[in-house]
Amino acid sequence: MSTNVEAKHWSKVELLHETVRNPNIHVRGTNSYYSNAWTGSFEESVVRYLYGDDYSLKAWEPQWPIDQLRIGDYVAIGAEAVILMGGNHTHRTDWVSLYPFLDVIGEAYIGKGDTVIGDGAWIGLRAMIMPGVTLGEGAVVASGAIVTKDVAPYSIVAGNPARPVRQRFPDADIETLLGLGIYQWEKSKFDALRRFICADDIAALKAASEAYDREQA
Repeated sequence: MSTNVEAKHWSKVELLHETVRNPNIHVRGTNSYYSNAWTGSFEESVVRYLYGDDYSLKAWEPQWPIDQLRIGDYVAIGAEAVILMGGNHTHRTDWVSLYPFLDVIGEAYIGKGDTVIGDGAWIGLRAMIMPGVTLGEGAVVASGAIVTKDVAPYSIVAGNPARPVRQRFPDADIETLLGLGIYQWEKSKFDALRRFICADDIAALKAASEAYDREQA
């Protein structure tokens, strides 16, 4: 039997800006992807408990503000990763009963705030991001890590719960990178300086950025 569904393979990825439909997921740019070879789509498999899919939109109206998922540009999300949404899932640890009784479910829910995946972040295979976490620009989450706290820009975390392993660059270089705002550049500048972005000389990248800006001025 013939099919129009393209065969999946580990060398192929799902570009999020092309597939995401949930109005509570915000994808910046056109380069972030999910490695979906062994699972369903990003919305089907990675994002959990987020109101705004087809069924929930038709079935009920939420009784509380919906925490948003915000994803930057050039984000790489490994296969079978999970981004957990839905706040406390209506389980109140400060109440005697954890059970989500429907008559008090509005009181039971506690939001955790938006989940933010910064530009250029990399989430490894089977990692889990808990509700309300922010991954800074260029952060790396190791495979299998469970992230319960914010991750600083250009740092690497691993383990359960995830803890800092090391910084990708010295403090001064990270400050320089954040100041440059490379993921906010116009595409023309980003593409022109790609050879400096795909290298480890931060000083050369800064000098090239300044030279490019002078030339354009």
